Amino acid sequence: MAESKAGTLTQCLGVGKQFHREPVVKLISRTRGLRKLFEPRLFRKREQRPELVISCGFRAEPAVLDIKAAYGGKPLTVHLQRPRIEGYDLVFVSRHDWVEELDQRPNYHSMVGVPHQITSARLAPLRDAARRRLSPEGRPIVAVFVGGSNGAYVYDDKTHQNIKCAVEQLEKAGWRIVVSASRRSEDHTQQTLSTLNSESIAVWDRRSENPYLDYMAAADAFVIAKDSITMPCEALATGKPVFTLELTHVAGPRLDKFERYHRDLHETLQLTRPFEGKIEPYSYEPLDETRRIASVIRSELNRP
Repeated sequence: MAESKAGTLTQCLGVGKQFHREPVVKLISRTRGLRKLFEPRLFRKREQRPELVISCGFRAEPAVLDIKAAYGGKPLTVHLQRPRIEGYDLVFVSRHDWVEELDQRPNYHSMVGVPHQITSARLAPLRDAARRRLSPEGRPIVAVFVGGSNGAYVYDDKTHQNIKCAVEQLEKAGWRIVVSASRRSEDHTQQTLSTLNSESIAVWDRRSENPYLDYMAAADAFVIAKDSITMPCEALATGKPVFTLELTHVAGPRLDKFERYHRDLHETLQLTRPFEGKIEPYSYEPLDETRRIASVIRSELNRP
């Protein structure tokens, strides 16, 4: 259960698919006022009682706890974020959001970044065909993923120049570069990226089918802008080198949160590296927080 925002929904789906190939999805409406009265109910008691309810985002919390109460507390409820309302059976909080007081709550568990739907098993069948299509001459492939301004970072002229410089450095080093913007990317960012198209650089135009999975599967390394929490976690599931790309900062608590996240990945866990003009190989254990979270949930479901 989540808002329709891609970032929150993919977290729920990633964990939910560890239990069922096609989990039931309930999307929280953001409609307000009289229009909300005419919307169909999110959940009706005549539906089969769920054994497990997974949610993300504060708007989902009241509905989840209402469902739990309607069935006498029977469904196991899991939230993938620090909730505003108490009552969940299990809560998973990202390490960069963890605070000391949560140490005293046995049903709270920390996680690295966020869960998602990318797995090596999902990418492996796509890799050979994607590599043949994206780099027919057999050159190594680097995927460059960028997002959009988010209150912590801004995609201004300086940021755009930094992206262009990074791509040009990779091109000179002989990489085949595939570049993708996200749903959050502003038009001026897409326009900047489109000027980079060349024999060695392919930029998704955001009009054709999204090649994100093929880019993920084909990549030998990643360069990812720092405004995303999810994309580095997805890339770290591959075991390939992941480099973070610096953006223009916007001072404030939101920037502090993102910088804590990136320091944790780089300095504490030694999973990522800052991009400083070149890509060098390094090794780490691929990150699979989605499966680990599911194992904790499964243990709770199996308790007598």
